[in-house]
Amino acid sequence: MLELSTHIVYKLQRTGVLVLGCSAGGFELLTHILQALPPTLPYGVLAVIHRNARYETHLEKKLADKCAIGIKAAADKEPIESATAYFAPAGYHLLVEPNRSLSLDVSEPVHFCRPSIDVTMQSAADVYGPATAAILLSGANKDGAMGMMSIHRAGGLCIAQDPRYAEIDTMPAAAVALGGVHLILRNDELIIFSKQLSNYTFRN
Repeated sequence: MLELSTHIVYKLQRTGVLVLGCSAGGFELLTHILQALPPTLPYGVLAVIHRNARYETHLEKKLADKCAIGIKAAADKEPIESATAYFAPAGYHLLVEPNRSLSLDVSEPVHFCRPSIDVTMQSAADVYGPATAAILLSGANKDGAMGMMSIHRAGGLCIAQDPRYAEIDTMPAAAVALGGVHLILRNDELIIFSKQLSNYTFRN
């Protein structure tokens, strides 16, 4: 079990949504994190992976059989439910509406990516404010760094994979360099952390 500071525990106790972001080199660890999340998780998860709309991956179906929480592709106007991970579909930005439902957007790519991690993180921070938590993993560009800063400024919790253990360190290293990260965790620590999440009292 990870020993967490009182400050981090306080942030976890008021979490209302968790955003996971990764790109190249991050999918295996993302899978392990999702598998570690408990079925009693009292909030929803928004997952953004850089993927090409021209290729059908059946990603959600493959993950659904491996995870204790629900796994599905996000649908427009769908409410965010607890213990469910919603994946941004290829070719769409994933946004959070003020009523805490989801919306899909086809505006311009950010960092050449649609879906963009920045877009989802910034949108979640706008709606959930300090109740937003995020984990940023391996990737080959800086998408997610500004999104983490948005969450940090809103009072939420920002966690990055330790760049030394990332297959491609550009993405988590960019977030760390901006100063918007509260915790930097190794791969094994991220999995342990994920298993612990239902231990914290839900206050939203």
